[in-house]
Amino acid sequence: MSAPGTAPTGFVGLGNMGGRIARRITDAGTPLLGHDRETGRVREAGAEPAADLAEIARRCDTILLSLPDSTVVEAVVEGEGGLLAHARPGQTVVDLSTSAPASTVRLHGLLAERGAVLLDAGVTGGAAAAERGALTVMAGGPDAELDRLADLFGLFAARVHRMGAVGAGHSAKLLNNFLNAVSLAATAEVMVAGDRAGLDPAQLLEVFNSGSGMNFATRNRFPHIVRGDYLEGGLTGDLMLKDVLLYLAHLRDLGVPSLNAAGPVASFGAAARLGYGDLISNRVFDALGDLAGAPARPGCPDPAPDQAGDPHQEAGT
Repeated sequence: MSAPGTAPTGFVGLGNMGGRIARRITDAGTPLLGHDRETGRVREAGAEPAADLAEIARRCDTILLSLPDSTVVEAVVEGEGGLLAHARPGQTVVDLSTSAPASTVRLHGLLAERGAVLLDAGVTGGAAAAERGALTVMAGGPDAELDRLADLFGLFAARVHRMGAVGAGHSAKLLNNFLNAVSLAATAEVMVAGDRAGLDPAQLLEVFNSGSGMNFATRNRFPHIVRGDYLEGGLTGDLMLKDVLLYLAHLRDLGVPSLNAAGPVASFGAAARLGYGDLISNRVFDALGDLAGAPARPGCPDPAPDQAGDPHQEAGT
């Protein structure tokens, strides 16, 4: 952590997750220099706005990134006026994003040529865990660097798993997010089916959660969803679809077949086409209900498949 009079910590990407992490850091009294395409987010998180990425690279020894995917991370690092152009020995860049491991390893090599270090530190737990400082970090990189960052991680994470070399943290993150997508899409489908079969949703969830059908969605999402609380503010449907596509690309790189990705790709793709892409991914339940001809629920968009945006479009940083 930065002490008074020392360099601030840099933070690029103060959106849904990054903003919550940044607020945890500033609430602890750590000076933070932030940059986001929506400048208001920086002050909302209690950070000092940076004029540009060059200022962050010049003033900060440690820089955190929380961005939508590797294409954005690459632009921030390699783009004109980006972090790479201003990187210096002793500087550490920590990528909290859901990024492609191959890209992470490549960027690590480029920064190493300038004496800087890039570590991957994917996070999981959702928006509520971020606000409580209870995220789980999946980190990749040298132990000495991770030791140095332990206090900073402790401001927003309850657990830090050291997965191995650079890239290992992002690999674990993609595997975790795929399981999250599968469980959410599958649970949404069976809850729509249960409704059609005339089953009580609360009782059905009790059955799942006391039996072999239990998963994160049945335990932590649907007890709220069936009461009309979609836990707004979390990962959007578009970003969930993006994560599944990143997972598929990673498995291709590993030479591992994926026989189970069609379900979440179809579910979150359909949700995007029906107008739910910019809403929390839990709204996949409504999308599947629409397809089944279920009555519209409060807060659902009017289905407009012909006017829906590209389901791969990013919802923001």
